[in-house]
Order: sequence, then C-alpha cells, then structure tokens
Amino acid sequence: MHIRFGALVVLVCAGTTSLFAQGTPPRGADSVIALPELTVTATRDLREVFRTPAPVSVVDSTTLARRAPSSITDLFFDLPGLDVNGVGPSQSRPIIRGLLGQRILLMEDGIRMNNSRRETDFGEIPSQVGLEALGRVEVVRGPASVLYGSDAIGGAVNLITRQPPRALGPTTLHGSLGYRYQGAGDQQRPFGLVAGTAGRFSFLGFGSYRDAGAYIAPPGNFGKDTLRSGTRVYDTGVKDQNYSAQLGYAFSATQGLHARYERYTADDAGFGYVKSAELGHPSNPDIIIRYPSQGVDRVSLGYTNRSLGSAIADRLDVTSYYSSNARRLTFDLIIPTGPGSQGVISTHNFTDVDTWGFRVEAAKAIGKVALTYGADGFEERSDNTDTTTMTGLGPPSTDPVSKTPNATFRSVGGFLQADFRPLPKLSLIAGVRVQHIKAESRPTPNVTTPLASHENATVVGNLNTEYLLTSNVSLIGTVGRGFRSPNLIERFFEGVVPELPGYEVQSPDLKPETSLNLDLGVRFRNRRGTLEVFGFRNEITDAISLQSTGGTVQGLPAFINVNVDQLRYLGVEANGHLIVDHGFSAVANFTAIDSKDLRNDSLPVANGYGLRIGGEARYDHPGGRFWLSYGARHNDKQKDLEGAPAPAFTVMQARGGLRLFQAGRSRHTIALALDNVANKLYSETSNSNFFRPSPGRNVTLAYRVDF
Repeated sequence: MHIRFGALVVLVCAGTTSLFAQGTPPRGADSVIALPELTVTATRDLREVFRTPAPVSVVDSTTLARRAPSSITDLFFDLPGLDVNGVGPSQSRPIIRGLLGQRILLMEDGIRMNNSRRETDFGEIPSQVGLEALGRVEVVRGPASVLYGSDAIGGAVNLITRQPPRALGPTTLHGSLGYRYQGAGDQQRPFGLVAGTAGRFSFLGFGSYRDAGAYIAPPGNFGKDTLRSGTRVYDTGVKDQNYSAQLGYAFSATQGLHARYERYTADDAGFGYVKSAELGHPSNPDIIIRYPSQGVDRVSLGYTNRSLGSAIADRLDVTSYYSSNARRLTFDLIIPTGPGSQGVISTHNFTDVDTWGFRVEAAKAIGKVALTYGADGFEERSDNTDTTTMTGLGPPSTDPVSKTPNATFRSVGGFLQADFRPLPKLSLIAGVRVQHIKAESRPTPNVTTPLASHENATVVGNLNTEYLLTSNVSLIGTVGRGFRSPNLIERFFEGVVPELPGYEVQSPDLKPETSLNLDLGVRFRNRRGTLEVFGFRNEITDAISLQSTGGTVQGLPAFINVNVDQLRYLGVEANGHLIVDHGFSAVANFTAIDSKDLRNDSLPVANGYGLRIGGEARYDHPGGRFWLSYGARHNDKQKDLEGAPAPAFTVMQARGGLRLFQAGRSRHTIALALDNVANKLYSETSNSNFFRPSPGRNVTLAYRVDF
C-alpha cells in the first residue's frame, strides 16, 4: 500500500494547536493566578489533573517562566517517574518509568516528533521546540498508544506551544522579550515572541538563538571515575536557533483555520565525553559522537470546529503536516595503539527524513457517553549516505556502503474512546486502536543487500477508571496495552559495529514490541495542598535485543536483532505539595523502580535510577514581588546497569526571582539560580556507564519582559 499524505486532514488538539485553545500568551510568572492544574494529553479533553484517570505530570507556564531552564528536561528531575538521558542543552532526552528512546513518544501539540531513523536508545530531541515558545508540557506516565500509536509504550511527552489570542475581538498585541545566561558552558540565549489579533486574523511569531560551549565538570571521585581538577566535558555545547510563525483565521468564535511554520537548526552538538586520558585510563579508547549540523523544517495546516452539531460529531479538528529532518552524524572510535600513536575508525553519516502526516479526531456526546474517535497516519522516506574510514589499524581503508539503506516507513491507524459515568462517583474511559505499519528498504548506491519489506497490524486497548471516594479523595485504576513498531535501523542496519566489536545482520521481520501496564493510585487534596501516590507494573513482551548468531561475517562475530526479551518494570511514585502560612510552601517527590528481564534475570536492563527522592522549600512574597527556594535531590545507588554500578549522589539547588518593575502593560522580571551548590562531581544514572558528568557549580541569570 503506497500512500502520500499531502492533503488537508483532521486532528484534535483540544487546548493545543487549535486557534481557539489557549488565548493570549502568559504575561509573566507573577501575573499568573494559581488555578487547578489542567491536562488534555491523557484523555484528549480538557480535564483537571485531580479528576484525570491516569498518571500525568504537568509543567505549567508559571514554572517555565520562573525557572528559565536550559532544556525542558531540566524540569523532569522534579517530577515523579521521570529521568533524563544525555547531557548538554540540546541532546538531553526524557526517560519515563525506566524506558527511554523510541519507547517514549515525543510530541509537539499532539503531533508526533519521533522518526523511524533515530537510534533506538536515543529518540528525538525536545530542543527542536523553542523553550520560550512553550505554554506548558504534559507527560503521560505509562502507555498512551491507544490515542497516539506506536512508540508510546512507556509514556508520552507533549510539548504544547503558546497560541495566538482569540480573534474576533479588539485588536491586540502582546509578547515577551528576554535573555538567559548560564555559567555552564557560558550559555547565552536571547529570545522574542509577539502575538496579536486584527479582526478575524490572529498571529504569533517566535525566535531564539543559543550559543553554548562545552561545560566544566568539577574535581572529585564518582565510583570508579576520578577527575583531579576541573575537566571539560567535550561536545556538550551547541549553536542552535528556533523560529516559528503561526497565522489563524476565524470564521466564528468556535471555527477557524490555522497554519504554522517552524524551523530548528543546530551546529556543533554532541553526546558528550571526557577523554580517557583525563580519567586516568590512557589505554582506553575514546568514543566521540557528534552532530556537526542538523536542520528541521515543519509545516502544519489545520481546521477546527468546536460547535459542529452534526449527527456524527460535535467537535472536529483537522491537521496535516510535513517535516524535513536532515542531519549529519560523525562517529569516531579512537584507539590508542602505542606511545604517541592511535588507530581511528570514523563513520560519517548523512540522513534526510521527510515525513508527511495527518491526524483526524472528532468528538460526539451520545446520552451520557462522550465518544472521541479518529484516524492518523504518516509516511517517512529516509535517505542515507555513509562513509567509513579506518586509519592506523593496518592499511588505510574506506567503505562507502550505507549501513542503513534508503527506506520507507508507513503507518496508518484508527482509534475510538468512550468516556462514561455508570455511577455518580465512578468514571470509566475505554479505548481501542488498530494500527497497520509497513517498512521497506529501497535501492541505495553501493548497497547490495537484497531489498526487504515487512508489514504488520497491531490492536491495543485500555480501560481507565476513577472513583471519587470523597470530594477530596480520588481512586485511580488503569489497565492498558502499548506497542512500538521496530524502526528502520533495527530492521535494515547491516554492517560493522566497531563498539561491539562485531557485524550486525539485518532483521526485517521483527515483530512489534507490546506492553501490558497496570496502575493503581490515589489523589488527595485540601486547602493545605495535594498528595498523589501511584503504583505501576509495566511488562514488555517481544522486546527487541541484539543477540549473537553464533557465526561470523567478514571474520567478525555476527549479531542480529531479535524479539527475545520480556522486560518488567515495577514502581511506586509519589508527589506532594504542602502550603504553609505566610507564603511558605514545600514540594516533595519519591520514585522507586525495579526493572528485570524475566527471561534472563542476569541481564541488566535499567536505564535510570532505581530510587530517587527530592524536595524543595519555597517562599513567595504575598504581593508577588519576589520568590525564593532551596531544593535537594538524592539518587540512590543503581546496580542494575551494564558495567560498574552507578554511585549514589545528592545535589542541591538555590533559586529565586524578582519582579523589577511594571510600567503600563509591561512587566520586567529576573530569575536567578545556583545549581550544584556543593560543586560535587556526579553523573546522572543513565550517563554513568559511558561516563558523562554533569556541570559543576554554576549560576543562571534570566531577564524577561512581558507586554
């Protein structure tokens, strides 16, 4: 089946991309009134988090403005069940309940950002969306495949952008300007946003630029690794830019069109590394992974009608989109071969992924049942060029064969969700999705491997329940299945893998990974604060793992991806907020995760911490003039990792903000943060085996004016 998705088709973004969703951009942290947290990602309708029958986390506009993070993932350290993989402002990626990479779905305004050409363990980068362009971030902890399809097997992160004001009112003009400096890497980031309306038209424009160098890690000991002085962590900087423009036209107060264009460019990014010689291991190889350049262009067109009133739908949302993601990757393995000499295996890859996609979503109330249903799909065409050179390890050689051939990945699916209340205090949400996916390789210069293709269909479902024990106590239970279709690298990669070392054979007939997830939780609230506790069990079957074939290819041990693992993740998450008198408050979070391969319990499968506890004490001036906070986070020792265990560590942060002055409609604020107060050497758990320490003590200063 060959489909080219270029026509205008349908999407719901209830509260996200819709022209009528959010209204005027926020006018600064101090102008935001505290309201109950809301979410749309978990159920596709706007709900109070307390009444949402699913474990969700929300980072709102107030937090985004006050904290002025280097990366959106910086805020995940304060949320239960979340962790971060990678270092630096551009290459940090989310971990949810111990799962990462392509097992997490990253979205912008409900549209998937994942692509099928990313490495399985890394996934897409959130930095493609400008931080100050965000209105909020929502995270679904646990499978979200019924609503969003493949990859949401461990959870979903939805980056929801700020929207233009509502049209059909008086002419308006609002915006924000600001500048952020961070001592780690001497990072600088100016930004500007302007939005407004004129009659039936609304508009929004955004731009930011960032220049960050490689940061310095402090001296100290961390497990088996020692730094005797402040040491540069190479390839942890970036020079990147975010631009976006959105235009809307309102037919009425509830019906309109919107178009959006955005561009992201990044140069000199990398995965980060410390030279082996600086770690006291001069005979060990250095692994250097860089993205010299990356460019992403994304265009979307949409239609929204929130008062359709037809026999089949009360609400209809339409979006089609196109994106181009072109990036260069260099992989260098530098092997010491003697005093003053070394061998180098270097791979240069260029990948260009074009994606055409759509999503259709409608809603209809039939009696006491609210139906949400629709379809989505996309086609990706990946073109790849590889060149591998080897020097210093025998006669110099060059291999022009692409390890992953040109390929196409197509996906189309339909979903149905019913929300009903059989009893006054009992709410049920049941959903089902059917998905068809086809992957096939295409003719590629210098590649002689036979063409291959594979297609499969997957059915998943979920049942979410909420029982309101009292007006202040809510009981939550969920059971649901998720799935992830193998990507193009897992299916079609064939060639030498220096870091194994070995030869990987292609495996086009892989089956999708599937998961079965159970959640039990309780939420409590009163005028003094909130408390949430969830326990979960997520079991992934047909998990893909690279296994030895027992044979050799080109004189090297042969490996192949197979559906062999059965992974189980058990955990407890807790999150609380306590309001004390006179402007004082405190927050705390706790997460414990146990991971295991049920078919091979000796195989380490953890990707992040096993136990983490954190908290923050805070003071807010009653008049909103300033705020202060001091927080700490403790990661316990993690033994379930390949290589050496990750040591425990505790890190502390001090933060504050001040409203400088207000002149007319403009409000000027500054935010100040001191991270890693004790200047400790530490590495996040996921970065410990391939040791990439975090920055030493550093200061962040952000200035912002909202008008």
